[in-house]
Amino acid sequence: MPLRPTDVFVASYQRSGTTWTQELVWLLSNDLDYKTAAAIPLTERYPFLDLFMFAEINHLDALFKPTDTTIDLPKIEAVFEIFGQPATRILEAMPVSTPRFIKTHLPMSLLKPSLKELLKSFWNLFYKDLCIFCPIFEHVKEAWEKRNHPNMLFLFYEDLSKDLNASISRVADFLGKKITQEESVRLYEHLSFDNFKNNKSVNFEDMREIGLLAPTESFVRKGKTGGWRDYFDEEMTQQAEQWIADNLRNTDLRYPHMNN
Repeated sequence: MPLRPTDVFVASYQRSGTTWTQELVWLLSNDLDYKTAAAIPLTERYPFLDLFMFAEINHLDALFKPTDTTIDLPKIEAVFEIFGQPATRILEAMPVSTPRFIKTHLPMSLLKPSLKELLKSFWNLFYKDLCIFCPIFEHVKEAWEKRNHPNMLFLFYEDLSKDLNASISRVADFLGKKITQEESVRLYEHLSFDNFKNNKSVNFEDMREIGLLAPTESFVRKGKTGGWRDYFDEEMTQQAEQWIADNLRNTDLRYPHMNN
């Protein structure tokens, strides 16, 4: 798929503020059009470039219990049928006159199933780079090394979480958008975590309707960093800290909490 000069990518490792950043970038790029943002789900505004690789419709029966009454399998099959279509088809059909907004979890070098195990089992897979989109550090370091490219803006999740106003200003400047103080305040309120968490347009409510999200589950979680420490035991914590240190040894990349 040929790229266009107006294409806007939000590229991130999963669960690192992707959805938050998508909404911020889209609103700034579309003259703070809250009405359209509320009417069109984020999933439709941002084709997910790499999703089709994981939408395997032929084995859905292995993912869901047939006795689970919250699951609407025919609707899930229909959704997976859509997910299984390469996003490039959607993107290529979009008019040249408007920018395309694209979501991806792929690392920079690649941009030209329901896990039901215990936390420790998942951590072991993540630690060994055996999860989808791993390895996380190579993913982040590739982007970090290109952070000074004029077409690249590198954001930490902590940037959004700790100083949303400053992040709004940085993204607006990067996109070449001028906004008034009043507009900045409204955008801050729209993106403030409590409001964002209750925004159905960005919270994958359509997935809840067909049973892929539990009634009490929210796609947008807590808006905080370091939550893993609340769940790891002492052995896992020590392993994680050593793993982080080892992976950052030969780079000047440092996460914001390391500088405090």
